[in-house]
Amino acid sequence: MTTIYESVANTDLARILQGMAGPATVEPEPPDAFPGGKRPDLLITAPGRSPVAVEARRHPAAELEEDAAARFALNAVIGGRELEAVIALRYPAGMTALDADTPLEYAALTLRSGGEIDRFPDDGWITGKAADLAEFARLISVPQHEVEEAISKLESGVNAAAGILTEAPPLTLSEITAIMGLPTSQAKKRKGREKAVDATEQTRGMAAAIVANAMIFHERIEGRHPVPKLRECIDGNTDSQSALLAAWDAILEINYWPIFHVGRGILNELTAELARRVINRLYFTARDISSLGVTYAHDVTGRLLQRFITDRKYLASFYTLPPSAALLARLAVDKLQGVDWSDANAIGKLKIADFACGTGALLGAVYEQVAARHEQAGGKAEELHRAMIEDVLYGCDVMPAAIHITGSTLSAIQPGQDYGRENLYQASYGRLQNGGVSVGSLELLNSTGFGMGLINTEMSRIGGMGREDASGAEARMMDGSFDLAIMNPPFTRAGSDWDEAGQVRQEDDYIKQFRGLDTSLSVQEEMRDQLTRYARNTCYHGFAGLGSAFAALADRKVKPGGVIALVLSLAAASGASWEKLRRMLAQDYNDITVVSLASNSRDEGGMAFSADTGMGECLIIARKRRPGEEADGRARFVSLNRRPLSFVDAHAMAQAIHNVTEPRGLEDGPYGGTGFAVGDKPTGTVLDAPVGKDGEEWGAVRLNDCAVAQTAYALSQGRLWLPGQAQAVSLPVAPLDAVGRIGLYHRNITGDPKAAPFRKTTPSPTATYPALWNHNAPNEKLVVCAPDSQLEVRRGMESKAAVFGATQVIYI
Repeated sequence: MTTIYESVANTDLARILQGMAGPATVEPEPPDAFPGGKRPDLLITAPGRSPVAVEARRHPAAELEEDAAARFALNAVIGGRELEAVIALRYPAGMTALDADTPLEYAALTLRSGGEIDRFPDDGWITGKAADLAEFARLISVPQHEVEEAISKLESGVNAAAGILTEAPPLTLSEITAIMGLPTSQAKKRKGREKAVDATEQTRGMAAAIVANAMIFHERIEGRHPVPKLRECIDGNTDSQSALLAAWDAILEINYWPIFHVGRGILNELTAELARRVINRLYFTARDISSLGVTYAHDVTGRLLQRFITDRKYLASFYTLPPSAALLARLAVDKLQGVDWSDANAIGKLKIADFACGTGALLGAVYEQVAARHEQAGGKAEELHRAMIEDVLYGCDVMPAAIHITGSTLSAIQPGQDYGRENLYQASYGRLQNGGVSVGSLELLNSTGFGMGLINTEMSRIGGMGREDASGAEARMMDGSFDLAIMNPPFTRAGSDWDEAGQVRQEDDYIKQFRGLDTSLSVQEEMRDQLTRYARNTCYHGFAGLGSAFAALADRKVKPGGVIALVLSLAAASGASWEKLRRMLAQDYNDITVVSLASNSRDEGGMAFSADTGMGECLIIARKRRPGEEADGRARFVSLNRRPLSFVDAHAMAQAIHNVTEPRGLEDGPYGGTGFAVGDKPTGTVLDAPVGKDGEEWGAVRLNDCAVAQTAYALSQGRLWLPGQAQAVSLPVAPLDAVGRIGLYHRNITGDPKAAPFRKTTPSPTATYPALWNHNAPNEKLVVCAPDSQLEVRRGMESKAAVFGATQVIYI
């Protein structure tokens, strides 16, 4: 058979991609696309996106990248948008035909402001099929520099509007704080250091961001609905506040309650003069952002809003970075089985939830994945929108401000499509009007025999034609009814802060898990006891924290065959208090994937997938066993060299992980895991390893060198097997508890003065109880370590100190 001409391949590829590109148009060698009559091999255009040109050659295509880069010099403007992205594509050598499964190699060249050209990946090529190429093209059609410019403009406008709100009376700010569900506390503690928090600053910043977001969305939908235009409400209007409130009332009659309900409440609290100044400033901001044409402005606002949530340390609702959300969503949707992605009706029967939705990053990412798969199967994403919003997606959060952004995130994916209701719930938190307490969406753990939750709570749905109580939500949120539960839950665990002398800080007398949103200590205690009752016989553990409670909720709500996808503390892999979670996964789930970050470098993202946290995190994705299906007792442990840096990077990373079909196992000997790369740059490894049904620690997490784990495993089996060694040799070993014993937790030693017998102080050569206490890496490399502290016996605790001191081995 003879090879086909490149022009024929281009025509065939355009036809295949057109069936996967949704609203985009894919043209092979379009005439007059570029000045001078030059033609790209393919041109991909879509409403609201930048054009993407494709230059294709047969492998090895020596001059391909030069030809692709030269397209930028033509200064082409297509459909009113400049060409900012070109895909360099290599067809297989000797290709005789091209179809949807033909392996393709490609890279993206993008033009930065200033004329510099970026390449992705940095080296080498992405390998994929036509569907992968279609998704790749869609992602690069949203230039990141435009998003960053929009963030800069939005931040500038919000800061200016927040400055205007400094003139608002205290009572007004108090009312706005209540509308947004924010705390009023003025200070918080972190590691013994007081950090002043101006609660009114938080209120002003978030209020301005929410009003700005509503104005941006107003302008986006005004041409699609018979509502007053934003400019008509403001330009030359002496009473812009009344005009804008009336316009938003008209919008609320249509829907969009999560977006406009909170914003309207904020605007209504302002005096006419303050409202006029705030509106005018944010109007120019909304116009600037709209002029950029950034389709995903909801993500812009969501990222900005996080900068104002100063209480998130106690709610622990750290923002999932958009690329991290995209990676988790792709890996999760990969595990959904039996879905006909070409059938919009079948997709509309799915149920997907985030019970700690924050600003909707994860729900939005899942929506994008579902829509992309529908388009790749020949469907149209806009036809999914009503079902996705009304029936598929569920979100809960304790903050109305978060629900506002989540509603914006989901609605803005298809702003021209209408819908009748949303399933977005504001979960009450703390003391209820009926005298009880609520633990937020964890109230859903309080299931009846019929599998329904929401008992003794005041959770409310913000959607449809307004705020409704949750009496009808029980049937929609039954146990075992969801296909996917995806969350980045709060990590906060039980315990209080202690000073260096072991004294409880009286001003910090609180239960960390429930301190958020100004709850008193007595309310916190009731909430703790209530959650303990709800979570009995689940994987929840107080010292593991709320993350384990939300994991229990995910397990409760997903159906057999359903998927859970969680961002959890890295401690979930090895912490003793997380044992029940690991046992639950090993016994009740198959197809388990655990993703962690092996790098310590902050330039590569450190150990976290979330923003603004230095904590180690991991992604856990697993499919619940169906009746009769045996637990396979294994998991794939993915150790990434860095977290994803962009949407296209997350796509390539997930694709590379997916393509590892037969990874090396922990038992295979010290040959390392199966590596994968984005382009030519190694990106991570996959190691297949057992997960014990008794909740044993996962030793295969976060590995720079999987051979270390394989050698350690051999040792645990009484064999010494080192890298480069042809075979193992017998080496009898004994458990550590046969030669020593682990001592006490440090708070049992120097914590509560009523229970802990010692007080830690400076070292002394005559100390009765010398201690090696403080972490010091250089010192700990030595065989003999000098004490760095001493323990003094508290009065009245002499007998207990003698018993503790006799243990000799103390775990710190």
